[in-house]
Amino acid sequence: MRLGVLDIGSNTVHLLVADAHPGGRPLATTSDKSVLRLMRYLEPDGSISREGAEAIVAAVRQAKLAAEREGVRELLATATSAMREATNGGDIIARVEDVLGQPLQVLGGADEARLTFLAIRRWFGWSAGQILMFDIGGGSLEVATGSEELPELAESVPLGAGRMTIEYLPDDPAGDAEIDALRSHAKTLLKPLAKQFRGLARPDFVVGSSKTIRSLAKLAGYAQPGWAGGERWRLPKAALGAWIPVLARIPADARQELPGITADRTFQITAGAVVLHEAMKALDVDELEVSPWALREGVMLRYIEEFGWEA
Repeated sequence: MRLGVLDIGSNTVHLLVADAHPGGRPLATTSDKSVLRLMRYLEPDGSISREGAEAIVAAVRQAKLAAEREGVRELLATATSAMREATNGGDIIARVEDVLGQPLQVLGGADEARLTFLAIRRWFGWSAGQILMFDIGGGSLEVATGSEELPELAESVPLGAGRMTIEYLPDDPAGDAEIDALRSHAKTLLKPLAKQFRGLARPDFVVGSSKTIRSLAKLAGYAQPGWAGGERWRLPKAALGAWIPVLARIPADARQELPGITADRTFQITAGAVVLHEAMKALDVDELEVSPWALREGVMLRYIEEFGWEA
């Protein structure tokens, strides 16, 4: 069956299409993405502006047409932090459901973490042992750990790269005082989370997922030979920390000239680097490996498990 996952996130509206069947690995065929950066459209009262709402609806309409062209038989539509937190999120959700002709599943932060963890466990397998996961989106940071298929502990904190850019790094490029303020804020939010995670087993394997972490690994990390001729990217905390002052001095429109930094990440990559660095420090992580799979694959895998079909 051709399956589609539509992820309405804080930074993008992203459609992933894959051929999937029970017991098999989903094989991606198409990826269609619209860059929105919804945090730019937040009003003082916490609502998404009319312009932002129109951008969401237009992107969803485009994604639906792409899914139809690709012959998607089942479209799984989800939304994450920007939509669930907006004061007018209910109205926008209703408009999106009208365009799709089906319900939209709004995921809580812990649900995001669990589904992403599931995808990571499936990708790296049982031999990875106790996994600790970091995932940075536009609106939130998810952290989860466990030795089973689903995490023992899954938490979400509002430290997304887009949100932190808008709130703490509004100048381009950012100044030292702004970077220090973001570091302090991240430390404050991560302190109680770190206390929770320290009470559990030490991880055997630390993983980062999301486009932000992948970009940072290609900028500051290194690649090792992977499966089937691919590459496995690793990101040391020390190398990440060394790049933060460099990123902070470079204007956003010039960052895409750096290795691994794509045009849709230039705006928020500095904040993402600061948040990830502080998270790795808080949980005493020296290095992580990047997962090719994340939330969208987790949504797909959960659907296959719960609603299996004949191929």
